Amino acid sequence: MKVRLGCWLWVPLSLMVAGCGAWPGSSGAGGWKAAVEVQASQLGYRNWIVIAESSFPAHSRPGTRQVNSYQPIPVVLDEVLKTLERTEHVRPQIYVTRELRAVENDFAPGIDSYRGELDSALHGYEVTELDQDSLLTLVQDAQRSFDVLVIRTTSALPYSSVFMELKPGYWDGDSEQRLRQRLEQERREKLASP
Repeated sequence: MKVRLGCWLWVPLSLMVAGCGAWPGSSGAGGWKAAVEVQASQLGYRNWIVIAESSFPAHSRPGTRQVNSYQPIPVVLDEVLKTLERTEHVRPQIYVTRELRAVENDFAPGIDSYRGELDSALHGYEVTELDQDSLLTLVQDAQRSFDVLVIRTTSALPYSSVFMELKPGYWDGDSEQRLRQRLEQERREKLASP
């Protein structure tokens, strides 16, 4: 079926639905893995992946894709990290909410075991803690110019979402700093010579 948009454009209905944020193949229990694999190959520097707890808000901005995983966060995190480790072009900078460590099991039953599962699913990656509001602001700022992949999970625990900012896989901050220092030194030498 084709739908007419505006005066002259005819678009297949299946493409129009896919363009609204749902990723084709993300329905069903295993389709999310294929969707993540495809997305990971297309995402690059400054793109974000959010592995979201079940009440995470849906985003409607262009460039935001949503995949439903039907799995808990630790399972999805493990799979996403395995997928990213198979790529050479990006590596994740992982963030969790600062609030997560303060949530008590008495008020959120299961949070203690979740923290243990999360730790083992991190594959030894270093994690940065930021307030949830700060992380949401970073994602919203990124959405203005870059793609964001939101993977919804079945986890229903407060402040349990995991945020990943993608960095170049073949170039790190130390390399960038050395390059900038070298260029600055060359600039100064050029200015100093007659």
